[in-house]
Amino acid sequence: MKKAYLLVLVGLVLAFASCDDMLDITPRDKFTNDPSFWNNATQVENYTNSMYGNFSGYGYQGSGGPFYFSTLTDDQVFREFENWTFTNVPNSSSSWNDPYTEIRRSNYLLDGIKSSTLADDVKAKYVAIARLSRAYNYFLLVKRYGDVQWQDHVVLTTDDEYVNGARDDRDKVMDKVLEDLDYAVANIGSGNKVTWSKDLALAMKSEICLYEGTYCKYRTQADNGKAADASRAQKYLTECVNASQQLMGGGYSLTANYGEIYNALSLTGNSEIIFCRHYEKDVLGHSTVDYTSGSTAQSGISKDAIDAFLFLDGKPLATTTKDKSDAPQLVNGKYNLDNMLSVRDKRLGVLIDHTLAFKGHGNARGPLAEMTSSTAYTIGKYYTDKMGDPSATSQIYYCNNIGTGYTDAPIYWLAQIYLNFAEAKAELGNITQADLNNSVNKLQARAGLPDLTLTPEADPANNHGVSNLLWEIRRARRCELMTDGNRYWDLVRWHQLDKLDSSKYPNINRGANLDIVPDCEMTLDNGYVVPVTATRTFDKKYYFYPIPSNQIKNSNGGTTQNPGW
Repeated sequence: MKKAYLLVLVGLVLAFASCDDMLDITPRDKFTNDPSFWNNATQVENYTNSMYGNFSGYGYQGSGGPFYFSTLTDDQVFREFENWTFTNVPNSSSSWNDPYTEIRRSNYLLDGIKSSTLADDVKAKYVAIARLSRAYNYFLLVKRYGDVQWQDHVVLTTDDEYVNGARDDRDKVMDKVLEDLDYAVANIGSGNKVTWSKDLALAMKSEICLYEGTYCKYRTQADNGKAADASRAQKYLTECVNASQQLMGGGYSLTANYGEIYNALSLTGNSEIIFCRHYEKDVLGHSTVDYTSGSTAQSGISKDAIDAFLFLDGKPLATTTKDKSDAPQLVNGKYNLDNMLSVRDKRLGVLIDHTLAFKGHGNARGPLAEMTSSTAYTIGKYYTDKMGDPSATSQIYYCNNIGTGYTDAPIYWLAQIYLNFAEAKAELGNITQADLNNSVNKLQARAGLPDLTLTPEADPANNHGVSNLLWEIRRARRCELMTDGNRYWDLVRWHQLDKLDSSKYPNINRGANLDIVPDCEMTLDNGYVVPVTATRTFDKKYYFYPIPSNQIKNSNGGTTQNPGW
């Protein structure tokens, strides 16, 4: 195994083993914090490897990452009722603590390396890595909580100004994040697809600046505590475009097969990948394949998500001339979807299996366990039959056990950058047909769809209050990245989180058409599966997570609660 892989694996294991409070004096990954430590390049390198834990990918052992497991969306339906992430104020939360743990880790390096005897260019590289990690974790905090306290040094004593300090304005924090990102882009240097690199920093900048630009364009005083800011939106969307363009001219190219991004044993040679999380057989494994191939009922794809996919004539459900039927056909005792999938966006046929699987009518992939799904649509894009040797016993072991999967997880890849670029340009109002052709239309072609033009026809399903073009770009993003962990935060930054109110949008809690099943054991509504009977209602307070009560208590009033909580 290559040295780079070993460093990443060691760093990831350390990262998943660590979790400390931001006021703890000693970080959990024990080290001697004296000048000699920061003078040793090998020790500093190993220290930065722990920061790879920012990228959870497919998770580690039994834990999950954002792929498949982020089910609080309109794309998936958990097998049980799933309410908002928080419905009450928690005493403590990893959503708050974990990013601050990583920020503290970064600040230890930034404080310690100031007096290091390492060469200036070497120090600059490690500072860049620490600042990139700090930027990413502050991005997580701001997304979740809005205003948060910016910390640029390690808190070592209880009389530090940060201990009882107030939260800082989220805009000022995000400006600091941009400064960290720009420093990382300028100083981190080259690398490969599993190590720190300028391209990784650019990809992160593309993602974060798109979020910030659109969030500031669509936020409202009533719901977000700050009015929309067109000037700020323009600044960040322009930064997104610039970062994306550098990557689009960086020698990356789309892979011919959409599914190869999600079910490859190795992504390090994939031309589309910018950065990935590597797993190693019998060394470092995940459970994403198991959870989407095993006997535990899957969190299936919703009817709302299925209906979002275009037909091969490039038209949506309301206006297509293709066969709109979503009813399965009974073939050899199984409920088959080939007819439906044959006229839809090719990505749908990769995302879901071609046979429905539901209570009383399970389905198995080869020798694996029999699957079912909350919606009858099972998710197939993470599965591969290439893990283990060709024997059925080996395939079962690696596909149907906790922590044994070893397919690589994409973290940043070209399709994301194309989508970021197209959306940012459209939001800026200066997108051209050439821009579409150089970005999102390459994804359309891979999906078997006609090119998107600057003036697409109206879709009656457009309920975002945006132009036809932006609606189609948002659709392209949704379908390309479905179940990848983006959808919830896309709805937040577009100011569309109310679309997760299942009492108003019932199709987000509907599944497959099972009207033809005579002995269906599922609850149906006009023939469609109803996975859960409870409903989730929206309140504007959900645009922010509640600040943990212990954090407020420990700050002696310096930290205040978010509105509505």
